Amino acid sequence: MQPLPQGDVLVIPTSETAKNTQLPHLTLAEGEVTEHRHRITQGKAELYERAGTLYLKVRSRTALLTHEEHQPLSIPQGDWMVRIQREYEPEGWRYVAD
Repeated sequence: MQPLPQGDVLVIPTSETAKNTQLPHLTLAEGEVTEHRHRITQGKAELYERAGTLYLKVRSRTALLTHEEHQPLSIPQGDWMVRIQREYEPEGWRYVAD
């Protein structure tokens, strides 16, 4: 499986299952300005956090990642690491923001 991007969020397949701390929500990222959210809205999934990194476990055949400004993204069953994409500027690296 390939990494799947949605705006500034990138979900990357992983063989690592991080079950340290299960979160009570399915929000992968929240916009700093608009407060829009990248969140799972359909399917069975669990979100975990370990050492500041989020891990998504999709238990159903697929889960739907939605955001107010992006096309919905279907994520296949499996284990995923969640990353916020970064871009380089002359001042240095910065996180991409919606």
